[in-house]
Parts: sequence; C-alpha cells; structure tokens
Amino acid sequence: MNATKNYIGKSKTSRKTKAKTATPTIRRIYRVDETKQKRFGSSERQTEISSDKSTSNGFLKCTFFPKLMENDVHKLASDEQNLIQIQRKNAKTERDFYQSLSQLAKHYGLNPMETKHLGYPYNIAIAIDDIQKQLKNKVKDWEEIRLIEEKGKTYFTSEERFNTGAILYYIPIVPLYRLSKNPKRKQSVQLLQSVCSYLYHFAKVPYYRKHDSYLFWMYEMVEEWLTSDDVNEEIPIYFSEIKQAEQIGDFMEQKIYNHHNLTHFKEHLKNFKAKDSFDNDCFMLARKIFFLYEQYPNATIYQNLLLNTKEMEYENDSIVSMDKYVSFCADDKGLLFETLFETVNSEFQECTTMEEPTVIKKFDGNIITNNNLDFENRLFPLIEELICILNNF
Repeated sequence: MNATKNYIGKSKTSRKTKAKTATPTIRRIYRVDETKQKRFGSSERQTEISSDKSTSNGFLKCTFFPKLMENDVHKLASDEQNLIQIQRKNAKTERDFYQSLSQLAKHYGLNPMETKHLGYPYNIAIAIDDIQKQLKNKVKDWEEIRLIEEKGKTYFTSEERFNTGAILYYIPIVPLYRLSKNPKRKQSVQLLQSVCSYLYHFAKVPYYRKHDSYLFWMYEMVEEWLTSDDVNEEIPIYFSEIKQAEQIGDFMEQKIYNHHNLTHFKEHLKNFKAKDSFDNDCFMLARKIFFLYEQYPNATIYQNLLLNTKEMEYENDSIVSMDKYVSFCADDKGLLFETLFETVNSEFQECTTMEEPTVIKKFDGNIITNNNLDFENRLFPLIEELICILNNF
C-alpha cells in the first residue's frame, strides 16, 4: 500500500494564495550541559630540583644552600602528595568505570572487550570505542552513551531515541466520514472508529477541533489570511473546504469520542468478515492497535519525551513539539491542506529541535529503569498505516 508521506521541510509548490510566514515565540529546549567528563591523567610535569653548588672562599670551606631550597623541598613533598592523590582518584575512576560498564553490558546483553591490562587511561578509551560499536549494531534506537562524573562517582548514561523521520503524522478525518456513508463498509468503519477512539482517548493524539490544539490555531490563522485576500479567485473553494472541515470535524469528534467504540472493540474484531483487500487492511490494522491497547493501556505518545526527564531542562529555543506534528486533521487533500501544509512547514523550518520519544538510562549501580521505546516503535508505524488506508479509500 503506497501513499505520499508529508515530510517536514519539504513544502510543495505554492498556490496563488501563499501563506504568510508567521513566527510565533516557541519555547526553546536545550539539553542540560553534560557533566564534564573526567580528564584522565595529569600533563603537569614534576618540579625540577637543581643540584647544589659548593662555594670555596679561602678559610671557609663549606656548602651554602640557596635560601629557596627549603621552599623547594616543601614543593617537592607537595607535588608527591598531589601525585598520590591523582593516582588514587584515577584508580577510583577506573574502578567506577568498569563497574558501570559491566552493568551496561549486562543490561544490553553485550560482551565488552577485555581492556584492563592495557593501562590507564588507554584502556578506558579502547573500552568506550568497543562498547559504542556493539551498541550501534545491536540496540535498536540507540543514540549515544556518555561518561559522567557526578559527586565523585563516574558512570555511564545511555540514550535511546525513536526517530520519527520528520514526518507529519496528520490523520485525516474527512475520509473516514465519507467512508461511513458507504453501507458496504459498515464493519470497516466500526473498526476504524475504534482505532481513532483509542488514539483520541488513550494515546492522546490531539484533535484539530479542540481549541487548545496546534492545528486548531493553524486552521484559524489560514482562515484569517484568506478573509483578508480579496483578489484570489479560489477563495470560494477555500471557504467551502473550511466549512466542511469544521462541520465534519465536529460531527466525527462526537463519533470517535463515544466509548462504545472501545467497549465493543474486541467484539467488532471477532465478528468482522473481510470482503476485499481494503477490508483486510482495516482488520489487520485494528487488530494490531487492539493488541497494543491491551498491552499498554496507559501509554501515550508523550510518555517518553525528554521534557519529562530529570536529566533535561528547558531554556528558550525553537522546538517542534510532538503535538505539532502528530494530530488529527480535516483532510490531507485540497487547497486548504496545501496552504496549511506550506504554513506548517514554513514555521517548522524556523525551529532547531525535533521533540522525539527518548529514554535515558543511568548505570550508576542503582536499579535500571525498564523504560523502552517498544510502544512508540509499534504505534507510529500503525498511525502511518491508518493514514494510508484513509488516503486510499
């Protein structure tokens, strides 16, 4: 099943009515500065001590030490003490490193290379390079590891990130309405409404007719621009599509809001009889969504965002938040959507950060959280399937 995907950053050829670029203030997000990694070893050389000079002066035959010799002796003792402290600290870092590495390897099922015999700090550099290669080859969604020194303890953190691929996950609701008018597709409509009801109530996908949704504001903005355009001959078509988007959107929201769709979800699957490939596609999608619903009854699209982790903090930056690129929309065809798409892309091109599901794990000797991105890896492809099904009807 093929369908054109709407990718962020790839706007299509503009029509006569071109959306004016609006750049509202969007909160910027920075990753909290990484705790500085320990600098292994010391490049400072030992203070050199000059050899004593003996001075002969007739009747006086003795050696006079320079006045600063006493200070130099103290400095030598101080340097030796600093060296001992550095060696102890490096030994602790090395011990912490291998403990954390062992915990990380056990969690991911890896076999780290034996490097302890190579000597510090070369052994650590080789071990990090080896474990990074293994993580990249074996762990799905792995992004990076960091070696952190915090409160005298050295440990790894590992970041796993689900790549959304810069796709606009806009689920069109008008095609579902049109499908509901076909009496031959009654069972398919029931399943698709159950799917949408799950996404609406449980996955928390925003609905474009809700006043607090991003697309509600974008549709309103496009309508205002069109109202002020007196020369475009396509204005009647735009306003017809806007009216349809509002009326059908409100009607279909009532349909998918009904919890009947979820309470009878399993029953609809059990009684379903596919008549053709379209029906079969609807059934297969609905069955996958139902299994996901049973396995993750409390999961939402927002559950693993960096914004929710203690390792991250807000600062002012441009960010494409998830509610902006995952949403129900009216339709993804027609003049209205073309203008909406161009406007959204124009705004997103001003942003520097894409908000994506991310899990950060600390290997500091404490219990490791069981968080993973299995839900996202299953849900987002299913949303793509739903969009394809609705577009191909």
